[in-house]
Amino acid sequence: MASEGDPRVLFVMNLVLSAVFGTAILWGLDFVGLATFSPTNAAVAALVLMALTGIVIRVL
Repeated sequence: MASEGDPRVLFVMNLVLSAVFGTAILWGLDFVGLATFSPTNAAVAALVLMALTGIVIRVL
């Protein structure tokens, strides 16, 4: 049986990767004029991606 890893490490990895990916998506949307880039919007994007990741991992 494979180890699932330390949940704290997984949480931090999810946080960092979601923040980077959310910021990149938001920057792209700002570039094409569909959204405004701000720290608040970037934080919301990261939280949404973290939540979606958690849901997908638990369902699958």
